[in-house]
Amino acid sequence: MLAGKTALVTGSTRGLGAAAAKAFAASGCNVMLNGFGEAAAIERQRAELAEAHGVTVAYHGADLAKPAEIEALFRAADEIASGVDILVNNAVIRHFATIDAFVPADWDRAIAVNLSAPFHLTRLALPGMRKRGWGRIVNISSVLGIGARSGRVDYVTTKTALLGLTRATAAETRGEGNITCNAICPGSVLTPNTEIKIAELAKAEGLSPDAARREYLKRRKQPGDFIAPARIAELMLFLCRDEARDMTGGALPIDTGRSASWLDEDT
Repeated sequence: MLAGKTALVTGSTRGLGAAAAKAFAASGCNVMLNGFGEAAAIERQRAELAEAHGVTVAYHGADLAKPAEIEALFRAADEIASGVDILVNNAVIRHFATIDAFVPADWDRAIAVNLSAPFHLTRLALPGMRKRGWGRIVNISSVLGIGARSGRVDYVTTKTALLGLTRATAAETRGEGNITCNAICPGSVLTPNTEIKIAELAKAEGLSPDAARREYLKRRKQPGDFIAPARIAELMLFLCRDEARDMTGGALPIDTGRSASWLDEDT
C-alpha cells in the first residue's frame, strides 16, 4: 500500500536515516533525502536507491537549523509525485557536556535541529495530508526521551519534547482521515556517531575495539548487541501501513527492554 507514496526522511544520508530511506524505497516509495556528507557519496546513495527500486529519489541539503531552508526542503519534496505522504523526523545533533558547561550556542542549535525542525516540517506537511486524507508522521525520539543520562541535556530534552509534539499532533489529527503520528524510541544503535564514540573509548582506556564495544553497551545497560538500523526501519514501515492506522500518539521503545528496567542493576 506504500507504493507511489512520497517519504521525506531527514538525516537520511547515513545511519538510521539511510536505513529508513532504503526501506521506504524498497517498498515503492519515492524518497527525499536530506543530510550532510560528501557530495559524491550522497549522489551515489541517491542514484543507487532510484535504480535499485525504480522510484524517484531526490536530495536536498537544507540546514535544519534554518527555517527558510526547511521550507525550501519541504517545497522540493512536495513537488515529487502528489506531495509528501510520509514524514520521518530523524535528523539530530548531539553534544556531550554537563549543564553548567554547555555552550549556549550549541543548545540553541540542538533545539533548532532536534525539535523546531520537526515542528516546522509537521506544520508544513499536515495541510497536504489532510487534503489527501492520508498521512504518516514518524518522529525518532530515543530511550533518552523516556529516561535520562548525565551529560546529555540537549539530547534528553529534545527527545523528550518530541514525545510531546507527537502526542499534540496525534490529538489534532485523530478523526481527520487516515493520518497518524507516532514516535519510536530506540536504544543504542550502531551508527557512524556511535562508532566514533566507541573509538574514543578504546583510545582513552586502552581497550581493543571489541572490548570497547562491549563496555559501551554495558555502560548504557543494553544487553546483547546494538539494535540494527534495518530493524528500526521495519518498525517505521509498519507504522505507515494500513495495519497501524489505529495507532497514533504512541511512543514505541525498541531498546532491548532498557526503558522497562531502569532500576534493575543486573541489566
